[in-house]
Amino acid sequence: MPRPQGFKANGHFACTCYHPLFVFNQFGDLERCALRPGNVHSADGWKDVLEPVVARYRNGKIRRHFHADAAFVNPEVYEFLEAEGFKYTIQLPGNKILQESIAHLLKRPVGRPLIEVRRYYANFSYRAQSWKAPRRVVAKVEWHPGELYPRVGFIVTNLSRPSERVVSFYNQRGTCEQ
Repeated sequence: MPRPQGFKANGHFACTCYHPLFVFNQFGDLERCALRPGNVHSADGWKDVLEPVVARYRNGKIRRHFHADAAFVNPEVYEFLEAEGFKYTIQLPGNKILQESIAHLLKRPVGRPLIEVRRYYANFSYRAQSWKAPRRVVAKVEWHPGELYPRVGFIVTNLSRPSERVVSFYNQRGTCEQ
């Protein structure tokens, strides 16, 4: 089968590689997708894929939410979703400033070794250099038995729910793709 124009064979895998971009709805149904070359960024072409989906729901009387992984940490994405009235949860890669904001949660719990997972949450306002305005960030810190360091995750959001519910809502993202 001939390769689409612009798609290159990958020397390591000895085949053509693609990097699809999918948009699913809350029921797990595919709303829109794009097949892109395997060497593009995960969010490359996000607007071309997302805009028609947003337009389809623009006049509906439904709650509109958007979940995304860290590839979509982009002020253009936030501003687009905010302008369209969408609520969003997007994973935010950690950095020194974010880590310092939750430093009190990154100290190992005092006492006997853990026998069960301990979870701690925090939320705070944060403004990255590329953002025009500060946004809410929710942090989750998990201490697991037998592990020396905690598992830490950050989510940028415009939801007003309690931190635990923001994390729970974000984690539902993984089930729609099944």
